[in-house]
Amino acid sequence: MWEFALPPERIAQEGCEPRDAARLMVVGEQLLHRHVRDLPELLRPGDLLVLNESKVIPARLRAHKSSGGQVEVLLIAERAPGLWSAWLRPAKRAGPKLELGPLEIWVEGSEADGTRILRFNRDPKPLLGELGEIPFPPYIQEGGVSGERYQTVYAKVPGSVAAPTAGLHFTEALLERLQVRGIELAKICLHVGPGTFAPIKGDPNQHRMHREAYEVPEAAAEAIGAARREGRRVIAVGTTTVRTLESAWDGEQVVPGAGSTELMIRPPYRFAVIDGLITNFHLPRSTLLLLVSALGGEQRMQAAYQAAITEGYRFYSLGDAMLLFPEPQ
Repeated sequence: MWEFALPPERIAQEGCEPRDAARLMVVGEQLLHRHVRDLPELLRPGDLLVLNESKVIPARLRAHKSSGGQVEVLLIAERAPGLWSAWLRPAKRAGPKLELGPLEIWVEGSEADGTRILRFNRDPKPLLGELGEIPFPPYIQEGGVSGERYQTVYAKVPGSVAAPTAGLHFTEALLERLQVRGIELAKICLHVGPGTFAPIKGDPNQHRMHREAYEVPEAAAEAIGAARREGRRVIAVGTTTVRTLESAWDGEQVVPGAGSTELMIRPPYRFAVIDGLITNFHLPRSTLLLLVSALGGEQRMQAAYQAAITEGYRFYSLGDAMLLFPEPQ
């Protein structure tokens, strides 16, 4: 597990406009400095881009105890009707019952990792738009970015509590140019949990990923199967897409349907599905940094990240991007 020192001013607080004006580092046979808008020329006709169409929900709730104290609730996933897993802050002083407008919330239990089990008096989903807030990453200053800018232009299926940020660079016009170039698009869905921001503490081999729900539509599975049979490249847009495809692989094909995953990809790892990855620049000691190291090679990634710092790239969720191909064998 490697560390790097990042000047605070390199942490992007707002996204580029237009979105595809973001810089793009290409890490392949050589290292190139381009822009996301150049993707149609950097990819090959016949390549298959796979995107995550999950949509971020207003999952942060500012509830109150009966005594009046505020407790921040970050919803993670719905387990059953009215039953959710969540993170609470401050967790120790949350109390057995919370309230927010028409919502009554009972804290029914906790898990070993600190996740709490909440029961609501009614389905909170229809009320999230009114009562909830988009849960921006902790390194983005409050009020610095709009909820709309923290969604991909193709976001469709509500359920994430963090954006699949590699997709934030795409515009409708860029997607159209890619298809005109002969680059195929397929869409899957993985609902991103807050564990994506959880740093690795201690031994990476002991780190546990939070379980996340995904779905691979039949059309996407068929497109991936056809690309692989025909020797065309499968390029994942985002680490969430990588984890979905690798989790849905049964040894011979990507299996369509719904599932869930706790897959943590770290070196050494043999990728079964993808031939490349579009991703952002990630935090030190993060599971995302381990994933790109598994694909690109640790020393190669260290050199690429040092080049990004030297060349003034913008980091993290709203920053610049990388087009990464596997380390040559």
